[in-house]
Amino acid sequence: MNAPFAVAAPQLLGLATHVPPHRLPQDLVRINAKRILGERYPDFERLTKSFENAGIESRYSVVPFEWFEQPQDWPSRTAAFLEGAVAMFIGAAEKALAASGLKAEDIDTIVTVSSTGIATPTLDARAMQTMGFRRNVHRVPVFGLGCAGGVTGLALATRLAAITPGSNVLFVCIEACTLSFRDDRMQKADIIATVLFGDGAAAACISTTGKGLASLGSGVEYTWPDTLSIMGWEVDDKGFGVVFDRSIPEFTKRHFGEAIATGLDSLGLEQADLSRMVCHPGGAKVVDAIETALHLEQGILDHERAVLRDFGNISAPTVMFVLERVLGTAPTGTMMMAALGPGFTASMLPLRFS
Repeated sequence: MNAPFAVAAPQLLGLATHVPPHRLPQDLVRINAKRILGERYPDFERLTKSFENAGIESRYSVVPFEWFEQPQDWPSRTAAFLEGAVAMFIGAAEKALAASGLKAEDIDTIVTVSSTGIATPTLDARAMQTMGFRRNVHRVPVFGLGCAGGVTGLALATRLAAITPGSNVLFVCIEACTLSFRDDRMQKADIIATVLFGDGAAAACISTTGKGLASLGSGVEYTWPDTLSIMGWEVDDKGFGVVFDRSIPEFTKRHFGEAIATGLDSLGLEQADLSRMVCHPGGAKVVDAIETALHLEQGILDHERAVLRDFGNISAPTVMFVLERVLGTAPTGTMMMAALGPGFTASMLPLRFS
């Protein structure tokens, strides 16, 4: 059994979020999607209710509406990803540094999480000169965590801060989910992705030095066997194709509770010790399922629904957007961040507020 928090627990010094310039109101997304996909996808009309029931009013994208009307392939998607993701990296990182009272040259380690594009050199390297990071900064790029990346990445950054006391770790997660829009596969998962996906980034500074917004504990993960097909990417010559199994809400309702209970037990905690859960809102049905699985009052995950409403599902950064709103409420007690991602994995990280 691990202690949930070290004696000198790493501190969350500052957190910030950032969105790209193109706002996509949900009603216009529905109209444009119908125009582009309606005639080619026989069941599109039946699925239009999903746009209305998703609990989303707007999203943001690294590209304008016009981009989605043109044929896209790996090179064009990658070009859009590199331009948009680097800009979001810089935007989120600069805000987090300012919120933490740090400068770029103060950062010893950068943990960068993204699963919606491929960049080599990585995003941190591409942003290095603009940001002004030191030449000897440690870079830790992480790919493939999907929606769990916000929690898993923050837990990794926390662990790296803990093993090098006094160092400053910058965690940045960036996703450009809208670039996975497909008008060629015509699968239901692609329509649901069009309903849900948005782009954005979040960043946080962590250190054992100083008094922060919260103490960060030990991260925990729980991976279910034989669940690789539930969530992920299919890769072909056009780009990423989303994998969303229709069972996700029901699977969450049935099994998320056991993952949280196991994670809490490994940390010497119980759900009754928590003042709040801070969850990734993958979709309206998933938020409902989380509340059911954890026997929470229906509607209590209000910040999760508000973030989903205003930004859609941004994958990894979304839970950081939720945490930002929680931080604005003068929180107290112990909370647990949680997200579900490919694997199929539940990722958890406790936070303590004084």
